[in-house]
Amino acid sequence: MLLPNILLTGTPGVGKTTLGKELASRSGLKYINVGDLAREGQLYDGYDEEYECPILDEDRVVDELENQMSEGGVIVDYHGCDFFPERWFHIVFVLQADNSVLYKRLETRGYNEKKLKDNIQCEIFQVLYEEALASYKEEIVHQLPSNKPEDLEDNINQILKWIEQWIKDHSS
Repeated sequence: MLLPNILLTGTPGVGKTTLGKELASRSGLKYINVGDLAREGQLYDGYDEEYECPILDEDRVVDELENQMSEGGVIVDYHGCDFFPERWFHIVFVLQADNSVLYKRLETRGYNEKKLKDNIQCEIFQVLYEEALASYKEEIVHQLPSNKPEDLEDNINQILKWIEQWIKDHSS
């Protein structure tokens, strides 16, 4: 059976991982957190002192994911999206959160002041939504609110319906 590939993207702290894990458990699709994948495989290209984090080696990440993506049935979670091949994804969801909600979530993670401010600005200016629109066909890019528990449930149900319809449309 053919299964779709889904990209969950958005500013850090919007709820991609929570949504992705729950979606995978309810849909049977495979969940891949690119940050975890990079950590496990040491897929880095240096360290960013300013943001106090490793720099992702995007080419190695793409190489690492290529086979799984071509098989289908994968949910990918990452805050960037412009380096993934366009052919990988059947749909892209950009999660978004109100600044006050996002600020609290990032503060809880212990982000330094610069990282906090830059991520909030990134959300205000919809940087990742714009990146998704520039990287994929507009009709497959969708925004989802991610502020409260009800949003999570609504998003899961909406995406599960989409998966079900996609499978129907692509089965012979």
